[in-house]
Amino acid sequence: MTRAIDPFEIRVDDAVLQDLHARLRNTRWPAALADREWAYGIEQAYLRELVAYWLDDYDWRKHEARLNAWPQFRTEVDGQNIHFYHARSPVAQAIPLILTHGWPGSVVEFIDLIGPLTDPAAHGGDAQDAFHVVVPSLPGYGFSQPNDAKGWEPKRTARAWAELMARLGYERYGAQGGDWGWFVSQWVARQDPDHCFAIHLNLLFAMPPSPDAVAELDQLSESEREKWDRFQAYSAGESAYANIQSTKPETLGIGLADSPAAQLGWIAEKFRSWTDCDGVVENAIDRGDLLTNVMLYWVTNTGASSARFYYEAMRSGALFPQPRLETPVGHACFPREILAAPRSWCEAAFNIVHWTDMPRGGHFAALEQPNLLVEDIRAFYRRFRD
Repeated sequence: MTRAIDPFEIRVDDAVLQDLHARLRNTRWPAALADREWAYGIEQAYLRELVAYWLDDYDWRKHEARLNAWPQFRTEVDGQNIHFYHARSPVAQAIPLILTHGWPGSVVEFIDLIGPLTDPAAHGGDAQDAFHVVVPSLPGYGFSQPNDAKGWEPKRTARAWAELMARLGYERYGAQGGDWGWFVSQWVARQDPDHCFAIHLNLLFAMPPSPDAVAELDQLSESEREKWDRFQAYSAGESAYANIQSTKPETLGIGLADSPAAQLGWIAEKFRSWTDCDGVVENAIDRGDLLTNVMLYWVTNTGASSARFYYEAMRSGALFPQPRLETPVGHACFPREILAAPRSWCEAAFNIVHWTDMPRGGHFAALEQPNLLVEDIRAFYRRFRD
């Protein structure tokens, strides 16, 4: 039986926005540190500034209209509502491409990529680099809605993506992603090799390929050693959120569902830590995009269900699969990416045929450096167009 694909448009009720504003006005703040200090978590004065902006200056209706500028749909796959953008290129020979976000991101990351990817000629590029673009919201994220079912993790999500692409009529397609999109995209390639022919990633990580690999780090270049140092720093000082979301997501979720200031702080701190911003979020990310991304968690009440994706993933055995992935892989390596490993380690786990060391950018590459990311996606897939 063919499942229905229904057109979808974002329309948040006025009552939801009124409730949001009331909660923001009534935020109960803890005692702040005497000195501004980010080492303890989000700095309260900055969060207060963001809350004030959210209340007085942020125009959701403007951003809602921007999100509605591209065709959206919903369909049920494996018992789960899946929200997705689907923008077909005017170029008949365009390659179908499914892009996957992560946490604490959303489909907002890819909005400004849809035009350049589907119609490159209209954006200063070559029409031969065109893609048909599919951008789904992860299960339990955004307008894919909260889920109350267990078991949604990268491998199961990848099966849903393969079904979605088949349902859309695409027999040959590529995949792209970072964060959870890295895990999901490689599982799409592993589980649907007859149709997914190549994947492009802006996050690529691999564990040491042998017991001696870490001990031999001094034999690598300084930039390669720095990648492992970055991962070590992430593990020591940046991974507490993952430990919480992978162990007690429901407890955390109560606060995220009740307090928009808490939801904002939980996400905004990561945007500061994970972007190439020199300590000022707005150096890398437009403040409106940051708030719109947070809104997709708030208005859909998916703080808890998005966190639950971590719990399921950590128990799935799907994070570092074996054997080596032989599907061709392209990698855009951004210098402030939080998860990084030496290239030789990655090559032991993946069939890397394209690698670009980027001059700037961090974890949220599609928002931070959309032009660099688009051009690298185009460059990687050119080799497959014949």
